[in-house]
Amino acid sequence: MTEAVLLRPDYEIARVIKGGWQLAGGHGTVDRARSIADMEPFLDAGITAFDCADIYVGVEELIGDFIDGIRKNRGSEIAGRIKIHTKLVPDMDQLDIATAADIEAIVDRSLRRLRVEQLDLVQFFWWDLARGNPYDVLACLKDIQARGKIRLLGTTNWDTRAMEPFIDAGLDLVSTQVQYSLLDNRPAGQFTRWCASHNMKILSYGVLAGGFLTPKWLGSPDPGYEFTNRSLIKYRLIIDEFGGWDLFQQLMSVLDAIAAKHNVTLDAVACRWVLEQQQVAAVIIGARTASHLPQTLAIFSLALDDDDRSNLDVVLSKRQGPLGAVYDLEGDRTGRHGRIMKYNLGGAQ
Repeated sequence: MTEAVLLRPDYEIARVIKGGWQLAGGHGTVDRARSIADMEPFLDAGITAFDCADIYVGVEELIGDFIDGIRKNRGSEIAGRIKIHTKLVPDMDQLDIATAADIEAIVDRSLRRLRVEQLDLVQFFWWDLARGNPYDVLACLKDIQARGKIRLLGTTNWDTRAMEPFIDAGLDLVSTQVQYSLLDNRPAGQFTRWCASHNMKILSYGVLAGGFLTPKWLGSPDPGYEFTNRSLIKYRLIIDEFGGWDLFQQLMSVLDAIAAKHNVTLDAVACRWVLEQQQVAAVIIGARTASHLPQTLAIFSLALDDDDRSNLDVVLSKRQGPLGAVYDLEGDRTGRHGRIMKYNLGGAQ
């Protein structure tokens, strides 16, 4: 059985969302046929929400082919259970000239790629709020929503100071997608309280740190920073902010002991910890295939006890960071976190 949550009274999702970034460019070779076929077991298991983005190269098309196949082979009722959470991220080099028409064109492109008539959740982001007219331009999403192309609106990778003007303008933002894990607790505290005060749920990505918080890395020597996989590069830097490889391995040892106690894998423990955090509605797990689906489903049956939390707190009390507001480190384009980002992927497709 899956565990569900309401983002709004008429919109329910499982507390695990299948992520799509791992199927985009920069994460290794993608077997298109298998990637599409492996989406169906998630649907049948009750994990019906799929996360993607207009800038995740090729991913909206993959999910669109999946939806179309389900519609043809199993009918529109089952296909209608699939919920699409995409993102709208205008390219950095378009910020100064982006218009309302450009924003609607991105929405229409996502609709075509995904082969649907309505996007269930559009999460928007603007690379630099000092450029262009983001509040005027993105307010057009409210109009697009009123015309039925979008069901719900949310944001991604913004702190409260960025979201506040949109709330003041009358947008109903149901969710914010931010990085949140045992290694990164920047959303805890003021950010979480602000979200609660505005009826906004947190959708957490990075809960497994790009795969670092899995058994593969338990007891492993420090691999350094040379990876071809973009996720591993990103999250190896987060491990540094957390306190380094040795402290990370201390955390892994505690996770492994808790996992053995509950007869699950340590990644299930890491996910359950995030799901216990205030205002977190769901975790996004970037599964490339369905091979680890049983471990994912174990999250729903796992209940951490006070001893588990206390043992984790011993390690977490030693953390050094990451410091600052959500996405501050990544938003500094001159810093080592910002330099690995790709800022103009929308126009490259």
